[in-house]
Amino acid sequence: MDDITLDEMGPVDYIVVEFPGNKMTGEGLPILVDLVERGIIRLIDLVFFTKADDGSVAMVEIADLDGDGSLDLAIFEGASAGVLGEDDINEAAAAVEGGSSAALLVYENRWAAPFAAAVRRGGGQLVAFGRIPIPALVAALEADG
Repeated sequence: MDDITLDEMGPVDYIVVEFPGNKMTGEGLPILVDLVERGIIRLIDLVFFTKADDGSVAMVEIADLDGDGSLDLAIFEGASAGVLGEDDINEAAAAVEGGSSAALLVYENRWAAPFAAAVRRGGGQLVAFGRIPIPALVAALEADG
């Protein structure tokens, strides 16, 4: 991570993306790169893992996701800040079906950093946050309509 103070950071989130049957097309990767390059997010940590049918979890090197010996995702090499530990990966793996691969990403919402910094300077602090699942939002909007 570049030099940045805690006071300047935006909210930090994580996501777990599952690829059932270990079928990762890579279609989302250019979008992720674009978000980083445009400064919308800052990638803090990124790990890939597989979960076998028996529930065992194995880390996958970013450099060689398909095991063919060539660099698949060289742009993400070094993206790990070491924030994620084995316990985090095992917790993420609990949400993943056996026979799948997954990515666990930790990222800063840089788009929100100026607002977050201003709130902190003004004496405010984040005390709660959440996400509304898209299906629930759609259902609520349809119920109102």
